[in-house]
Amino acid sequence: MSHILLPWPPRVVHPNHRGHWSPKARATKRMRQDAAWAAKSSGLTAPDGPLHVALTFYPPDKRRRDLDGCISACKAYLDGLADALGVDDSRFTLSARIAPFCAHQGEVKIEVRG
Repeated sequence: MSHILLPWPPRVVHPNHRGHWSPKARATKRMRQDAAWAAKSSGLTAPDGPLHVALTFYPPDKRRRDLDGCISACKAYLDGLADALGVDDSRFTLSARIAPFCAHQGEVKIEVRG
């Protein structure tokens, strides 16, 4: 099992954010590139068959968050991971949880298992 750590998704990519499309597009592109770079630099590889991707969210503060919102905010991370692994993300099976404690600025841990 291998993992990467990525920054907490910016507010503009969360599904309930109602802002202009341009900042969201820039943030999404950056997130996808960050995930691809982190996966490549950590040496992640994709074995044959389904890939289990486990997301662990470490929020930046103690406010309550809904898990489905956190998952959808990380779509660009999953797309970047698929890019780096050279696979279609339809091979991913997901599990997700919100950690019971916070990280200083928030982060997302993505673990990949074959």
